[in-house]
Amino acid sequence: MVEAPAAPTDDQLVARTLNGDVGAFNDLVVRWETSLYRFVVRYLGDSEEARDVCQEAFLKAYTNLDRFRGQAKFSSWLYQIALNQCRSQFRRAKSRPTVSLDEDEQLGHLQLVPADAEAPDASAIKSQQAVELQAALAHLPEDQRTAIILKEYHGLKFREIAEILETPESTVKSRLYHGLESLAKSLGHLKTEGLRP
Repeated sequence: MVEAPAAPTDDQLVARTLNGDVGAFNDLVVRWETSLYRFVVRYLGDSEEARDVCQEAFLKAYTNLDRFRGQAKFSSWLYQIALNQCRSQFRRAKSRPTVSLDEDEQLGHLQLVPADAEAPDASAIKSQQAVELQAALAHLPEDQRTAIILKEYHGLKFREIAEILETPESTVKSRLYHGLESLAKSLGHLKTEGLRP
């Protein structure tokens, strides 16, 4: 039986792209677009803005790919670009993030429902908790919110988050601790076992 060839690594796809293979960059987009979108939409709280920011981030990554030195993982570099785009978006909007209430939108463990949703059955209660969680995240300081999203929702290691944020791991841990502590105070009325409803 012939084994299927292993999928190319991010670094291999970057090298192919730099050698003129545009399809290799498309493979990187396919590999990372869902994860990046989920990060950005949780950060911004708006699905439409998140799509725009993700497109800008991939475009920026493509046009600056020759500057990627491989000192960090490609994914960390991409998240860093997206984070900078998010920050730019905030500066342009000059407002706090808001919760997107798009019907039937599902983002990982967050299910956001229309404001006029009916009846407090178990599903509606869980959805309402998700909305409250997103709103509580939106009111955290930016550095704490970012650490929580990257660690709790994307499962990144402290080292990877430190690379993205360009800060020591100890600082990341401190931000995560303080952010989770603030969330626990804000959401103390919710009966949840963990961060994600």
